[in-house]
Amino acid sequence: MNGKVLNLRIKKNVIMLASLFFISSLLSSCASIKEPDDVFTGIDYTQEDARMEEQKRIRDLLGKNALQALWRSYLLKDDETISECEEKLLEEFDEAVKKEDWYSARRISKSFTTLSSKALPKLSKSLSQLEELSVKNVPGLSSQKSLSAGKPSEYINGTVTIWVDKGIRVERGMGFADRVIGSGFFISKNGYIVTNHHVIADLVDKKSEGFSRLFIKLAEDSDTRIPAKVIGYDPEIDLALIKTEVDAPYVFNLGSSEDLDVGDKIFAIGSPVGLERTLTSGIVSATDRKLFTLGSVMQIDAAVNQGNSGGPCIDSKGNVQSIVFAGALQYEGLNFAIPVEYLKSLLPALYAGGKVSHPWLGCFGHTKKELGKDAGLEVQYVFPGASASRAGMQVGDLITEFDGQKVSSLEDMQDILMKSSAKSIVKIKYRRGESEFFEKNIYLAVRPEQPGYNIYKGDIIAKSFVPIFGMKLLSVSTSSSKKYSIESIIKGSIADESGFSENDPVEIRSIKLNDDNSVIYAEIYAKNRKKGYLDGMMAIASQLDSPYYF
Repeated sequence: MNGKVLNLRIKKNVIMLASLFFISSLLSSCASIKEPDDVFTGIDYTQEDARMEEQKRIRDLLGKNALQALWRSYLLKDDETISECEEKLLEEFDEAVKKEDWYSARRISKSFTTLSSKALPKLSKSLSQLEELSVKNVPGLSSQKSLSAGKPSEYINGTVTIWVDKGIRVERGMGFADRVIGSGFFISKNGYIVTNHHVIADLVDKKSEGFSRLFIKLAEDSDTRIPAKVIGYDPEIDLALIKTEVDAPYVFNLGSSEDLDVGDKIFAIGSPVGLERTLTSGIVSATDRKLFTLGSVMQIDAAVNQGNSGGPCIDSKGNVQSIVFAGALQYEGLNFAIPVEYLKSLLPALYAGGKVSHPWLGCFGHTKKELGKDAGLEVQYVFPGASASRAGMQVGDLITEFDGQKVSSLEDMQDILMKSSAKSIVKIKYRRGESEFFEKNIYLAVRPEQPGYNIYKGDIIAKSFVPIFGMKLLSVSTSSSKKYSIESIIKGSIADESGFSENDPVEIRSIKLNDDNSVIYAEIYAKNRKKGYLDGMMAIASQLDSPYYF
């Protein structure tokens, strides 16, 4: 197989009624409509029993996640517990410095700084020093770049063909060579290469069966396969950093895509269906396609195919403006590219090694407009027990600042989260109503693979349907847990586009999930006001991840 098809988990809710029977055939058997046994209700820190129980939980957490334990000890306001957590983190900091793991050391230092911790003077290096050290040796951010070549065709030598050898695939008693082919490009003289995560996914996916080996082929020597290894990878943004032991013939400069606009010309380099040294040109077709949970990607009309994935999109001076990803099943015939700004933000984490984790607060929301302008990010749901819940945030709060940066919209929040480290502590500012303003420290947990699934399993149905389908339910029967009235509808949500309205009576007949818990499907008996209160069965489905979870 030449190339690997990228089966995107599209991060946009879509009404799936037209594909009802197809979806139903993919889903597992009916899940029982059962409320969770335990839903987090908050901690009353004035009650001594509750404080003692929380102290115990913090100490249990200390060995697993010391930064989260520290944050919770600050919420508890218990000096003894705070001191224990700080001592543990000082040990972790010293160990990170010893290993020159500046990325982890910076995360601890930044969190201490946010909390104005008394342990801050005990750190052997300042935050500013760690900021500098954390990018000092990162390829693409600090390595010496090659001089610009004379014309676009000369940049090809800086690209490689990625070759993932998966051995032999047996079909109908016959053996076939099983491989994945993609593209990549050098960002350092000592052999660091950028590609797409989905190109090397078989090498890092724990669910992948069999043994895979990674090779690269240089553009100037397409017959020799050179061994390589995966350094870091990010499934959410579909980027990966790999390393091979060669002296790169050409190193690309990482440019910018911020000034790119619709109609601007770009050049794409790669190995479509294994055809090395291919350069195509085109224009930017759109700049804001929301295909990922974080950030927007560009749509391009340059001819790319399977095998182009991971190759660079460059300007006429050879600066990388974006990274191609090709073969999206849902968008056959359309081509997309990941802005290079995302790569530059993620390189320190990719270089640190392993899977990149993105942060989340445990919220769902949309941009709020006031007087026709973006006024902030409105919180429309808070997951019980998540960081936002423990910090005291509520539905209706308006986030206006995060980690010292202004938040006017969901897109602002996504850009900041892209640059933020999971398992760290930052400050958040938000408004409640017209006159209440809050500034609080908040812990950034690791974003779940399917936030909607966690919410469905961890909260009551009446509330979990807000982020999942866009409808808030109110129970109307003491004898049946399936009967509700719709209390509110989020504009533009699946519920809204399916024709549901406030005060519609509904009865949830069944709920199903697909095998990987990425899609939820509900059969609802409803009397729809918009349809003259005609009653009947309706079916709606939703992806359990979207850009609106943060």
